[in-house]
Amino acid sequence: MGRAGTRAPRRSRLGVDLAMLAVVGLMLVAALGAGGATLYQQFYGPSAFVVRYLDLLSAGRAADALRIPGVAIDRETLEKAGIDPTASEAMLRRSALAPLTDVKVESEKPAEGGTAVTVSYQASGHSGTSTFLIEQDGWAGVTPNWRFTTSPLAVIDLTVRGADQFAVNGFEVDRRQVSALGPEAGALDPLPLLVFTPGLYSVTVDTPIATASGHGVLADTPLAVTPLDVQTEPTEEFVKVVQQQVEQFLTECTTQEVLQPTACPFGLRVTNRITAPPKWSITSQPQVTVIPDEGHWQIPTTEAVAHIDVEIQSLFDGSIAPLSEDVPFQLNGTIVILPNGSASIRVGAPGDVPVD
Repeated sequence: MGRAGTRAPRRSRLGVDLAMLAVVGLMLVAALGAGGATLYQQFYGPSAFVVRYLDLLSAGRAADALRIPGVAIDRETLEKAGIDPTASEAMLRRSALAPLTDVKVESEKPAEGGTAVTVSYQASGHSGTSTFLIEQDGWAGVTPNWRFTTSPLAVIDLTVRGADQFAVNGFEVDRRQVSALGPEAGALDPLPLLVFTPGLYSVTVDTPIATASGHGVLADTPLAVTPLDVQTEPTEEFVKVVQQQVEQFLTECTTQEVLQPTACPFGLRVTNRITAPPKWSITSQPQVTVIPDEGHWQIPTTEAVAHIDVEIQSLFDGSIAPLSEDVPFQLNGTIVILPNGSASIRVGAPGDVPVD
């Protein structure tokens, strides 16, 4: 009887120990499962894939970002998305990227065609959110590979009025070098530029002729087309050069010893004869201003005064009398920037056809 009583408590303790071990085992399995899920989410899931892409942009590693599966895009895909297939890739480089910070995953949800990952961030100090569509792209051992279902690239349709040279985030560009039409591209033809999303793209102009700043756009939607129209303003140096050229043009007009100098904005009509060639001079030069004119520039109507000295013979009695008279006139003009960077200035009187 004594031995049987001893075995019973031992069996009871063994059962308790086994039960405790089972509980501990379950807890370890649960912990491992939770840890595995966290590890998956941080390193192997769709969100981790998107964050890696954004980390590359944050580090300025544009070339590596382009190698992420689903980022690079072909012309056929661009056409299907309604995007100009000749869009320039000039902005897909480190020197055109702006700072991207404070990246945070906001959500990861199932979506048609894959998984939608929404992230928030600061792009050059501007808050933004973007959603990317991700799909599985096979396996690497026991972990999944991913790719962008929709490329995270977008397009900025850029029009720069009054300049062919500009800078995007400090990266200098000549429109004629990146446009598919080259030098034949029209001054107002939008220039499609492929860019990474997300990112803030700021356009500035600083040339001897034109200046512009504070024009930018946040590209935050994959495969979206965002227009950006930049109107430049003439520099003081440019206005000064135009003033000099107009003054030179008018001075050359005064060398014509006729009452109506050819292709000039001033002249004098008389009903009598002149006995000798007239002498012209400019009493008051015009104060020239330059304003935008679509993709070029114009000189708005301004006033000036010429002076004529001539002897007039009366048809009635043949008498001769000297005439010394100020002749007020108006002029305007157009300015076209030529492919070589020089300016063609055409001056005329209001209502006349401008001439070189």
